[in-house]
Amino acid sequence: MPDLRWKAYGVAALIFALDRFTKWLVETNVSVMDTYHVIPGFFDIVHSENRGVAFGILNDSTSEWRTTILVVLAGAAVIFIAAMLWNAQRLDRASFWGLSLILGGAAGNVFDRAMFGKVTDFLDLYYRDYHWHTFNVADSAIVVGSCLLLIDLLRPKRQAANVS
Repeated sequence: MPDLRWKAYGVAALIFALDRFTKWLVETNVSVMDTYHVIPGFFDIVHSENRGVAFGILNDSTSEWRTTILVVLAGAAVIFIAAMLWNAQRLDRASFWGLSLILGGAAGNVFDRAMFGKVTDFLDLYYRDYHWHTFNVADSAIVVGSCLLLIDLLRPKRQAANVS
């Protein structure tokens, strides 16, 4: 099933490229002091840098090993997901697309962490004083991919005919 592999890795590469491009746009055009109101009261473009992981966990850590450990663990996850997609013909459709999105998003964030020691976030959703944690395209792909995996997990499976 090389065609499925090409699709999976192609989607992942597209997510990676889109993530890097959007981060580059923000890094080169938006200062950490700027806020661009896209939908006032709901959605802004900002420039935030996260040295930790999701939701800013470990962002304030001063450990010299933080980046190394995060890159190694996330890199291992990328390799594991890529290996799962190598046997794409065994996956249900939702799992296939979900893992493809997760691979692209995880690769984007691992690249940033390995190259720069941080991940650039710029999408800011909020309502009044409540702001969701700032995120990026890679994070979005990981969340959508995870939702697809969850849907696949919760969806009833057809029983194979018992041939005796």
